[in-house]
Order: sequence, then C-alpha cells, then structure tokens
Amino acid sequence: MNKLVSQPIFFKENRVFRVYLGGKGFEPFNSEMKGDSMFPEEWVASKVKAINPKYFGPRDGVSVVEGTDLFFDDLLRDYPNELLGGRKYDCLVKFLDSQIRLPVQVHPTKDFSRKYFNSEYGKTEAWLVVGTRPGAKIYFGFKDKIDIDTLSALEERSENERDIMSSILGEVDAKVGDMYIIKAGLIHAIGAGCTIIEVQEPTDFTIQPERWCGDYHISYEEEYIGLDKMTALKCFNFDYYGQKALDISKIVPRVIRDDGMVKIENLITYDDTPCFAENRYTLTGGSYTMTYGPSVWILLEGEATITGEGYSRKMIKGDYFYLPYAAENKFALHSDNATFVECLPSKQ
Repeated sequence: MNKLVSQPIFFKENRVFRVYLGGKGFEPFNSEMKGDSMFPEEWVASKVKAINPKYFGPRDGVSVVEGTDLFFDDLLRDYPNELLGGRKYDCLVKFLDSQIRLPVQVHPTKDFSRKYFNSEYGKTEAWLVVGTRPGAKIYFGFKDKIDIDTLSALEERSENERDIMSSILGEVDAKVGDMYIIKAGLIHAIGAGCTIIEVQEPTDFTIQPERWCGDYHISYEEEYIGLDKMTALKCFNFDYYGQKALDISKIVPRVIRDDGMVKIENLITYDDTPCFAENRYTLTGGSYTMTYGPSVWILLEGEATITGEGYSRKMIKGDYFYLPYAAENKFALHSDNATFVECLPSKQ
C-alpha cells in the first residue's frame, strides 16, 4: 500500500448513469464501453457519489483503483498524509459526451448550498471541448432578460412543448479547444454532439426545470432535488443574459512557457475562480516533472511514458491518473507528441 499511495494512481473505468444519451464520443479515448448509452459520463479519480434516480451500488460515481476493489474515497480517508499532504482534493473531473441536448440547468452557489444542502460546496464548473459531432452547440445564459415567474411558466409548458426551454438560451457553436467557465447561477446546457472535459466543485447538485430529456421524463424530484419549485428557481442568476453571459464565460488560454519541446498553457486560473485550476501541457520531444499533488492528469492526444525511481508506465490517449502529494516532483512525463490536461483542486 505504501508504494500504491506514493506513485501515480490509475483507476477502473467509471461510467456513471445520467438521464441523457451519449458516450460514443469517448471511443477515441480508450473507452471499454462502445456506442451511446445512458452512461454518458466518465468520472475521473472521483470521490463523489452520484445523485441518481436509479440504484447502481452504494457508491455510484466513486472511482475504484485499478487492479483492486479499493474505493478512492476510502483510500483518501486512510492515507491522507501520502495522498493529500494536508491539502484539499475538492474538485471533480469528468468526461461528458452528449448525443442529445442535455436538460436546461443551473448549479448552486456556495451560499445557496450552505442554506439548502448543508454543503460548503456549490458547483461552479469549466468545460474544455475535446470532440464534436456535426452541428454541436453549447448553450449558456438567457438569450434575453426574463424573470422567475416567466421561467416557472416555461417549465410547465415544457411538459407538452419539449424544446421550449432552448428558445430562451444563448448559443454558440462548439469547437474543439474552446474553454468556458460556467459560474454557479448561470443557466446552461450542453448541446447534442459535444465531448467535454469538465472540472467542477465536488458536488452533484443540479436543478433542471425541464420535463423531458430526449424521451426520458424528468420527475419533479429530479428537477428540483428535494426543494420546492420557487425556492429552486432562486438558484438562477437572472442577470446572466445576452452578451454578458458570453463575456463572463469564454476563456482564452494563456501560454506561460514554450521552449519548442514543452508548451504550458493556463486554461483556468485561480483568478478565474478559487474553486479549481486547469493547465494544458504539449510535449514535442520534451519531458515535464509533475510538481503538484494532489492533481489529476488526462492524456488527450498522443502517447507518453511516466517515469520515476524504479517506475515506468506507458500511456495512450484517454488514460488518466491521480498524482498524490507524496509523488510530486518525483515523476516525469516524456513524449515526442502528447497533450495532457492537469486539473488542480481549490486554491489552498
């Protein structure tokens, strides 16, 4: 165990049930499951339990360490010094792939979560588009200014007018490489045909005032996760509309190093949100020693090798791992042509 918790930790595939169809977009990322299904999300190095209408086990959503039956939340509890070093691991990383438009939704702020969910975490999130199907779009922000009563009435109309909610949203074409931050309170929906890496606060709090997701009828409990309707709708920030919603959401990556062999870009920084950070590394004949644990690393393109003292492991596109605190500055990535994303927890 001492060896396991002191080196990069890999996991079994961890596909999670949702109420929307998708997942085919994971096929280029070394996915064992093929095609579209109701398991359209891969939760990466997850300690978070999913809130699901169906039962898939006592810890649905929590990752299991490769080659073992060890749940990751248990490992974090039992080996905090090696895995965390006194730091928090308080983000959740996901792959999402949508065959259909996801329900219109919003996530709570920290204040809303404290008041109604007894949680210190809301659900600000960030999206990196890593694949698309023809016509892929992303929706966020109200198209025009509306109020809570209008939103409530539209939710009721969605019982018989299944796509009415999309008419009130702003939209953009989804393009590979695009980066967005989705602040708590911002209405949004991932459109059909998007494959996304999402980094978020470590909760599954989603309010979705829409009666249908494709052919799946969303129950009142699923829409409002235990809250009454008007309380739940107060989660929306009605000032996020029009061009303002785009301006606060679109992120332009910032290059902080490029020596011809290693290129490092800041995707999300702690200036954007204190909730998490995200960086992209492009290796073209170079190597990079990983300097911070806890962190999550995903190989987006190419092939690579991780090395450390007495350690070597090859990786292919779609592989991911958790870097423990005890492993920082001890393991390096090597590749002639690879792109990694590093996901970091909250500002410590």
